[in-house]
Amino acid sequence: NIELVQRICKILDELHPSPKLVSYVKQIRFVTDRPGHDLRYAIDSTKLRTELGWSPKHDSFSGLRHTIEWYLQNRIWWEDILSGSYKLERLGLS
Repeated sequence: NIELVQRICKILDELHPSPKLVSYVKQIRFVTDRPGHDLRYAIDSTKLRTELGWSPKHDSFSGLRHTIEWYLQNRIWWEDILSGSYKLERLGLS
């Protein structure tokens, strides 16, 4: 998990430097682990690949970068959630 967090921080350092002018990696703080916390995460995509012929468009690292870029370009989508103004209402219904 720490490797993934460090990779996210490095991408953010490049695409959206911290206003504190300190690498995001240096801002990581460790907390006491939670009981039942997963020590490892894994996905087995064998069935998707063999039975459906699926294959990813991106490797995990380029996919991570594309995801971060999307969130940076679509701030309005998530800023309302953080501000508390989003009240879980369903949008787009007439």
